[in-house]
Amino acid sequence: MSDERDRRREEEQEIRVTDKRMFTAEGELREEYRQAGTATAAAAADPAAGKAAASASAAAAAPPPAPSRASEPEARNPPPAAGAPQGGAPVEIPSLGPGPAPQLLDLVALIAEPVPLYLGDATLPDGRSVENLDAARLHIDLLDVLRSKTAGNLSAQESAVLEDVLYRLRMRYVQKRG
Repeated sequence: MSDERDRRREEEQEIRVTDKRMFTAEGELREEYRQAGTATAAAAADPAAGKAAASASAAAAAPPPAPSRASEPEARNPPPAAGAPQGGAPVEIPSLGPGPAPQLLDLVALIAEPVPLYLGDATLPDGRSVENLDAARLHIDLLDVLRSKTAGNLSAQESAVLEDVLYRLRMRYVQKRG
């Protein structure tokens, strides 16, 4: 008896399949995405109208708000850290100004620069020598991580410079380590 009820429930349940792809099989943009595109175009033409259209389309696409729970702990919204901007004000990052943008080789130089100091090959301006082989090893390992993560994405020159810097620093590290 219960088997028959279960079978009837399964037959009565409707399975709905919704296609969420952006394009049709013919390669045309689906209607719901065309409406979103016109809202974006309207926003570019008239910012005031665009905001209204964007908020309307966002409201239509957004799921209904979840019921609020007053008993939930406030751990999900921790208080801002000391010195952090209050009130959601955006953090301004100073621009680099005119000139070329930083490149990968600048990053390589930045990571490799303190290694001679940590190996004891360079001295501080006051004449002291700082030797910290663990810190030197960390910088060399960081360069190796950069090399492995960018493998296949570098120009021949970038790859050659990175490999050369790594080789020289490793050899000097091994000499110092003994």
